[in-house]
Amino acid sequence: MDRAGLLLVGEWSEGTMLTSDHITAWINRTAGVLRDNRTCLTALDSAIGDADHGNNMDRGFKAVLEKLPDDRDIGVILKAVAMALISRVGGAAGPLYGTMFLQAAKALDGKTELSAGDVEAMLKASVDGVAIRGGARAGEKTMLDSLIPAHEAFREARAGGADLTACLAAAAAAAEEGMKATIPLIATKGRASYLGERSRGHQDPGATSSYLIIEALHETAVEAGA
Repeated sequence: MDRAGLLLVGEWSEGTMLTSDHITAWINRTAGVLRDNRTCLTALDSAIGDADHGNNMDRGFKAVLEKLPDDRDIGVILKAVAMALISRVGGAAGPLYGTMFLQAAKALDGKTELSAGDVEAMLKASVDGVAIRGGARAGEKTMLDSLIPAHEAFREARAGGADLTACLAAAAAAAEEGMKATIPLIATKGRASYLGERSRGHQDPGATSSYLIIEALHETAVEAGA
C-alpha cells in the first residue's frame, strides 16, 4: 500500500513526547495515506460491503483538514477530527471513526503534549468507544481486529520499558497482523455479516483503514526523529 509524504510541523520535544504539532502532522499524514489508498479500500469493501469505504474515508479526512483547528489543546484537535468524520463519512463508518477520535479527545482533554502513558490511554479510550458504539469485540471481522491488538501491543511494550516510538512500532505491527488475520474470519457485524460464509477469504476494509491510521501515527513519530 502506498503511503503519502508527511507534513512535518515543529520539532520533537524533550524526551519522547508527542506535541500538538505532531498530532496535527499525524492527521495530515493520515489524510494523505487514506487518499492514496482510496482505491484499495474501496476494492476491499466491494467484496464484502457497499464499495464505498475508500471514498468515504477520503472524503471524511478532506473535511477534517478543512476543519482542523489551530489549537495547542490536543483534545480540541481530535474533537474537531471526530466532528468532521461524523458529519461527512457515510454509513456506519462515520459514527464509528468519529467515536474513535471523540473518545481519544476526551482522554487527552487539555493536554498539549503526550507521553507514552497518554498515548496508551488514547488507544484504550478509542478501542472502548468503538466497541461500545459498534457492539463488537475481537474476532468479528471489524476495525477492532486492528485496534485491539494495537492497544495491547503498545501496553505490553510500554510495560517492558520501551520508549514511545518503539511502543508505536509494536502497535503498528500488531495492527497489521490483526488486519491480515481478518481474511479467514466470517463477519458477524455490519454489512459484511449478511454474506455469512462468503465473507471468509476477504480482508476487512475497516481493519485496513484502522491499521493505516495507527501506522501513520508510528511513522509520524519516526520521521519526527524520536
